[in-house]
Order: sequence, then structure tokens, then C-alpha cells
Amino acid sequence: MSITGGDVVDLGRDLHAWLPPKRGWGLANCGLLVSPRGALWIDTPYDPVLAGQFLAESTKLLPDGVSIDRVIVTHANGDHFWGAGVLPDVEIIATREARDHIHYEPTPKQQHALVNGSDPASPLGDYLGRHFGLFDWSQTEPVQPTTYFTGELELTLGEYPVRISALPSAHTTGDLMVHLPAQSAVFSGDIIFSSTARQPGDHPIHWAGPLSNVIAACEQVLATGAETIVPGHGPVLDRAGVRDHIGYLEYVQERAHAFHAAGVPAPEAARRVIGEGRHPELGLPERLVVTIGSEYRQLDGSELPGVLQVMTEMAVLAQEVEQAREPAGGAE
Repeated sequence: MSITGGDVVDLGRDLHAWLPPKRGWGLANCGLLVSPRGALWIDTPYDPVLAGQFLAESTKLLPDGVSIDRVIVTHANGDHFWGAGVLPDVEIIATREARDHIHYEPTPKQQHALVNGSDPASPLGDYLGRHFGLFDWSQTEPVQPTTYFTGELELTLGEYPVRISALPSAHTTGDLMVHLPAQSAVFSGDIIFSSTARQPGDHPIHWAGPLSNVIAACEQVLATGAETIVPGHGPVLDRAGVRDHIGYLEYVQERAHAFHAAGVPAPEAARRVIGEGRHPELGLPERLVVTIGSEYRQLDGSELPGVLQVMTEMAVLAQEVEQAREPAGGAE
């Protein structure tokens, strides 16, 4: 089981976006900026197979004698990071906070063992197998950033400026965004999970928060003046699309605060938000367990539960949602 394909979209002035062939866990957008003096990636695919596909497509767009010598990592989740291993000796740029976040992530081989060693008859094992079983990290060694920064970092690639901004705790504690002013574009990482009428996406998942910081980061994207926004996942957006996404985040924030004030536990709050049916077009609604749980911790100072506990809660909720959608008498 594997994923093949993916579209390379020309965004103008030597900037390209690699968009995975489907939506779902772990399928992140990536960027390629090319010049006669070098080339860089913005994020990488999740495993060596997908990263190899992106590398092959990137190589077709490189001038003679040019190689990819930098990778900018928008945050340290593996689906944006682990594919850098297909570029040995490349410079990997991340925030200083991302370095600390890496210690909380499983290694690729640990994650491979978890996905392939879990009981497929259990809710967690079934969920992991269906959503992560198509990736292969069995031979993937951990990668480490080589350049860390705080605040702002500005690079040039040929004639093109590349402005990198560290963000306050939002999707993770080590997020950044990449502004390419010559192309009027921003790669936002996972502060934005996009969806459009033509290309529905998935519910965002935010591990750190608070949502006020995620919203502020989206506003910071708009403040650049960029007309093209490449989110961490989902279709490329214009400025109106980012504003629509802010509206979604404000809705989840308001409901999370209301349910928290009413003493409703976070997993149950996620069930109720799903039940309100405001965004039936979005996939993976069980991810609201994480986002609402993160918001609750910001409100009451509670501690982060173990990842397996959170994943199990999501898996159980996903089963409930799927069963509720089945027609009477079972699925056809």
C-alpha cells in the first residue's frame, strides 16, 4: 500500500508547490524555489517514497548544475520534516523552538513499529493502520536541523528574498512561516489547513495553541500582503480563503470556551461540535479532540495527556462518527 503522484503547481517566478494526490493524515504541501544559484525546499513529504517523488519532480525544474541545498522546515512534525533524508548534507533551517519539539516526537522507526505492531482489531490499531499504514519509515533515520533561529531570518536565493518568521506557540511550539515577496506568496505551514468548495479539506489539528495564537498567525500571513497562500495541507488559497479559515477557527474557539465554562470534558465537547454540523464538508472531524483539548489546557492549565491516549480518543470518536453516518441496515 503506497501513495503515488502529486501535482506540481507553478506559482510564478520560479516558485512551485507540490500538492499531494489526496487529502488525509500526513499528506503535506511542499514548496520549491529555484534560481541559477541554487534551490530550496519548503517542507518535505512524510516518508522516503513520497520525498523521492517530490525530488524527482523538483529535479526536472532545476537549471543545469543546480541542486537543492536548503530545506526550510515550517515545524517539526514528521510529515513536514522526515523526507529531508533524501537530501544528504542539505542545510535544514528551523526555529529554535522546533529543536525542543523534536524531542517529543517519536522517531520514524518508532512510529513505523507502532503503526505496524498495533492490534488491528482495536480502535487505535485500526485507525493507525488505515491512516498511517501507507507510509514506510522502516529504514528512515532521524534527521536534525542544522540551522536554528529566533525571531526573523532573511535569506536570498539568486534575486529572490526569502523572509522567514518564527511564530508564537500555535500548531506546535516551533512554527514558522515563509514569505516570498517577489512571488507575493506565503507558505504558512500548519497554522492553516485549507478547504474550498471545489476541494474540501480536513479539520485542522493543533497540538499546542492557543487558538488565539493560531488566528493571530493567520492575520500575520495576511499582513504580508501576499496574494497566494500555500497552507500546510489542502488547496492553495487566496486572501479570502484565509479569512474564511479564520472564521472557522473563531467558531471552534467560541464553542470550546463555552463548553469548557459549562464543565463539558474536551472529548465530549468535540462530539458536540461535530454534532452541530457546521462543517460537514471537512474530513477527519475526530481531530477536534486534539484542537479542543489544546484549548482546554490553555484555559485551565491541565497537563498534556499521552499521545497514545489522545490517539485512542480520536480513534474511538472516528468510529462513532462513521457508524452514525451509515444508513439504517448497514453500509451499502
